[in-house]
Amino acid sequence: MTGSTKRDKIILAYSGGLDTSIAIKWLQDKYNLDVVAVGINVGQAPSSDDIVARAIRNGAVKAEFIDKRREFVEEYVWPSLKANAMYQDVYPLSTAVARPLIVKTLVEVAKREGAKYIAHGCTAKGNDQVRFDVGIVSLEPSLRIIGPMREWVMTREEEIEYAKKNNVEVPVKKENPFSIDENLWGRSCECGVLEDAWIEPPAEAWGWTTDPQRAPDAPEYTTIDFVEGVPVAIDGKNLDCITIIETLNELACKHGVGRIDHIEDRLVGIKSRETYECPVATVLIKAHKALESMTLQRDVIEYKRGVEQRFSELVYNGLWFGVLRESINAFINETQRFVTGTVRVKLFKGNAIIVGRKSKYSLYDEGLATYAKGDGFDHKSAVGFIYCWGLPNKTAARVHKK
Repeated sequence: MTGSTKRDKIILAYSGGLDTSIAIKWLQDKYNLDVVAVGINVGQAPSSDDIVARAIRNGAVKAEFIDKRREFVEEYVWPSLKANAMYQDVYPLSTAVARPLIVKTLVEVAKREGAKYIAHGCTAKGNDQVRFDVGIVSLEPSLRIIGPMREWVMTREEEIEYAKKNNVEVPVKKENPFSIDENLWGRSCECGVLEDAWIEPPAEAWGWTTDPQRAPDAPEYTTIDFVEGVPVAIDGKNLDCITIIETLNELACKHGVGRIDHIEDRLVGIKSRETYECPVATVLIKAHKALESMTLQRDVIEYKRGVEQRFSELVYNGLWFGVLRESINAFINETQRFVTGTVRVKLFKGNAIIVGRKSKYSLYDEGLATYAKGDGFDHKSAVGFIYCWGLPNKTAARVHKK
């Protein structure tokens, strides 16, 4: 490779941040590779400058920024919503669920460019390295993977010094200690003072949501229409998938909804403390669950809970491109055939409260539920049902007493 006049290409998962900016120079020097920098738009905050142009100035032979927001929502977020996906019942997988789409895009670009390598900026202590590496080999086993941050362990200060020494242009401030990831489904924040699990997250750790104490003193109501488990309208107005997420996210942020402070178990065996802001995910998952409680039978709901947990673990652990996740997805899609209706949500001081729901497929029968006039329940049948239901325990108790 080093003796050839034409260098091999490597596709770099490029965010425009410190790690992936210095990786361009490092990959050229250490591996003698031509770097193609690929940024993928999944709804992160726009950069203050043109990261494509900056990647070229930093030595990439080619750079592009690919808009994948719609595919992200339709093919990754909505399946996660249908699964009510919450890792350890707390984290809505905002970062984790974006990784398989990023991986898929990198592999597509590698094939198009004839590249033999893919590089990413993940560290050796995180989950993302697993999601990238396993995802890549699941889609294209022949590709080789390089993780500069795993091979070249440096402190943040050393990285900044390396950038200065090699004239690498980076938009970074030493005083910002946090590692942040953002997309349409949420924002994660770690490092800095958050590494002390006893310290309350400082105001600087929260980038999206209003402090619930400073949120509006009056509640705000919104309605969400679902069709087969997927949101299609807000307050009766049909919207495209990206607008639905952005509209609800803005509303929930305003009322301080979706703050999460979590000690989670990483796949590599480490417990880590991260804060998440998942306003729209919090609202939609609660609303979706409320509609399921009205339209699904009890045994389906109870069985689906276990499936949801397994789905969440698979996504968190980087196994999106596997037969089990795909099979689980097929089951979940089947459960959503009648999850159609409207849910009303009250947003107030950090809380998203379900206050109403309706569906043409509702299994809630007011005539059976009511204690008032019009009660359609056969009260006489209760005694016989209870006799049969309790008979195994009654029989066991009689035998055991002997």
